[in-house]
Parts: sequence; structure tokens; C-alpha cells
Amino acid sequence: MKTKRLNLIFLLLLISISVFLFLYLTVNTRGDLSFAIRLRSQRIIPFFLVGFSSTIATIVFQTMTQNIILTPNIIGLDSMYILLQTVIFFFFGMNHVLVTHHQLNFFLSLLLIIGGSLGMFWLFFKKYPGKIYLMLMTGLILGTFFSSFTNFLQVIIDPNEFESLFARTIASFNRVDVTLVGFSVLITVPVLIYLFKESRTLDVLHLGRAYALNLGINIDKYYLILFIMVSILTAVSTALVGPVSFLGFIGANIAYRLFNTYKHATLFIGGSLISVLFILSGQLLVEHVFRLQTTLGVIIQFAGGIYFLFILFKERNV
Repeated sequence: MKTKRLNLIFLLLLISISVFLFLYLTVNTRGDLSFAIRLRSQRIIPFFLVGFSSTIATIVFQTMTQNIILTPNIIGLDSMYILLQTVIFFFFGMNHVLVTHHQLNFFLSLLLIIGGSLGMFWLFFKKYPGKIYLMLMTGLILGTFFSSFTNFLQVIIDPNEFESLFARTIASFNRVDVTLVGFSVLITVPVLIYLFKESRTLDVLHLGRAYALNLGINIDKYYLILFIMVSILTAVSTALVGPVSFLGFIGANIAYRLFNTYKHATLFIGGSLISVLFILSGQLLVEHVFRLQTTLGVIIQFAGGIYFLFILFKERNV
């Protein structure tokens, strides 16, 4: 009975995604349909790439921390990205090659986010093994510092440049550079395959640290590997479309309630499909209801914030 229910949910998700995908490609084409479809289809891979990356990274992170309200960005990865963009605009201006050359900006963002997180992980797992919450607290403090310094620079930056900077620091699929999609796929797909292969080990990790140790898992070494995988997925998503911290949160937490299982393979696929559905429906709203007067990032933050508060109050009353 449970298998039939899961299959039905997956079928409904796939049908819903197909319907919204068809609507996204064909609504308000006005003219050459084939040209419109060819233009819009360039965003389909980023939709799925970001949906899968952000959701799977969040599920893995929440399994490691044993907390369903935390996301990888609690360690300041998105704040690091926004600070980098702000520093570039502040010191070099909007016409500098670091801004105009999208590939260079993309790889610089990846290098900073992954390099910074790896440095922090290595330091804590070397000096403070087993103290994961100390690392999370340090990341939270660093993220707050990055945000404060970013706000300081943005206050005194040239107003004309701030407008361009703001567009960079809000998640948007309208400005995705299609030349970066291939690089993103090459980086992301091996990580996703690895995490899917490790889904059974993650099922054991879900039982708790003590059980995982008793069942033969080298926790500190395994946590370090998982943190690296999570950082790569988060870095690619952020560098490609901007900060999408609440997207993975939405997909992961709806999947927990909808599928009601501890099996990570099921949660990975189900949560990712939910996020892709959210992206498609949100992008339809952005383009055809709000007429591009807002971005998908704003909708994600709004919906994610409301859902976050809902979960907080619900958990408090349990």
C-alpha cells in the first residue's frame, strides 16, 4: 500500500511538472513558436540543475545536523557570494572584466565559496573533531559578519552601480548565462551520483551519531566528505543563479511530510521534483503575471519565509 502511494505521488509530481513545463514553453509566445520554445528551453536544464542541487544539499545537511530547519547557507555560503560581488562592484566598478566576463565571475565565485568552506571544514575537523555545532555557530557568526560588511559597502556604493549589483545578488533565472550550464553540469552531476550511491549510508546516519558509529561509520571522515559535497552543490547553484537558500528548504521539508520516509533515495528524488515544480510555477508567475517586475528569488524568499515560520510554530506545539 505504501509503495502504491509513493508511486502515485511521483506520478502526480511528474504530470504536474510536465504540465507546467508545457505552459512555460508555450504561453504567450506571440509569433514564431519554434523560436520562443528554443529560447525558453535554454533555461530548462538550469531549472532541474538548481532544483536537484539545492534540495539534495539541504537534505544531506539536515541529516548531518539532525535538524530539519537548517540549510547549508547557515555557514555563510550565500553571504560570502554576495560579499564577493559587492567588493568587486565597490573597488572595480560595473564595467570591470570581473563583472562583464561571466565565466570568470562564475569560477571566481566557485573558488571562493568552495575554498572558504573547505578551509573552515578542515580546520574544525582537524582541531575540534565531533563538534559540528561549534562549526555551525562559527559559520553563522561569519555569515553575520559578511552580511554586515556587505551592507556597509552597499550603503556607500554608487547608486547606479548598486542597481546592477542588486540584480546580481538576487536569485534570478532570467539572467542565466547558457555558456555556464555545461560547466555546472560537469561539476554537479558527479556529486549527485555520489550522494545517490551513498543514500543507504545516509539512512544509517539518520539514526544518529551513536548508532552510525556502532554500525562502523567513521563519522568525522564521512562528515568532512559530505560537507565538501554539500559545499560544491551550494556553490554551483549560487554562482549560477544567485542565493537560493530557501528553495532547498521548501523542497526538503515538503518531501519529509509528503513521503513520510527515512529513505534518502526517495527523499532526494521527491524533494528535487517538488523544487523543480516550484521553480517552473514561480517562473510562470514572474514572466506572465508579474511581467518581470520581480524575480523568482523574491518569490522563493517570501514563500520559504512563511513556510519556515509555519514549521517553527508547528514544531513548537508538538
